[in-house]
Amino acid sequence: MRYLGVALGQSIALGTCAAFGTLFPALFAGKDLLHGEGLMLLTGVSITLAGIAVIGYAGSLRSRHMTEEEKRAAVKDFALTKGLLVALLAGVMSACFALGLDAGTPIKEAALAGGVEALYAGLPVIFLVTLGGFLTNACYCIQQHIRNKTGKEFFSVKGNVLLNNVLFCALAGVLWYSQFFGLEMGKSFLTGSPVLLAFSWSILMSLNVTFSNVWGILLKEWKGAGTPTIAVLIAGLLILISSIVVVAMVQQ
Repeated sequence: MRYLGVALGQSIALGTCAAFGTLFPALFAGKDLLHGEGLMLLTGVSITLAGIAVIGYAGSLRSRHMTEEEKRAAVKDFALTKGLLVALLAGVMSACFALGLDAGTPIKEAALAGGVEALYAGLPVIFLVTLGGFLTNACYCIQQHIRNKTGKEFFSVKGNVLLNNVLFCALAGVLWYSQFFGLEMGKSFLTGSPVLLAFSWSILMSLNVTFSNVWGILLKEWKGAGTPTIAVLIAGLLILISSIVVVAMVQQ
């Protein structure tokens, strides 16, 4: 987001995360992606990637037709190449979250066997996966504070700055966690469709990309990009959403 903005940065990172997060569990489970349900899953992911590619092209058009001043006004540290590399890396690594959820299936099954409702059976798995994420991030942040000697900044702020930061961080955490809460609850309604169940991760990420671009437009990150560029962006979003529709229709 620092180098590409909310819209383009989230699109590339989450699109990559959607594709790899959907395919990784299937590949590790030994599924055949060239026939039957595996092929349907691969088709859906391919459409998702096509949508992301079009959105990425919109980003390159924006970069090409905007002056340096306009780029800086929309995204202060705009840098297309560096931003793409970071976003792709973030997307691939974030896809490992899906592997964690898939590896927690035995826990979910044990919860169901113990009488827990299907809507809530996946919550222990989310807790364990996010706990691992918290530990790695906390260790890295502490290490950086020690290295840069910035820990004292937590206690040197004046007024309500620290309180506001804590509250907004907590709000961000709740909202971020809610998507996985919704994912696990949604999965309970897809148990009759193995392909849609496997594609649920891609659905979540596609919705994330869609709403991040809506926010990007509201935050005027695409201001000055021109009507043709916005048209390409919208086309990419429509392709992205169509991946969900296509998989759902094939399952009917």
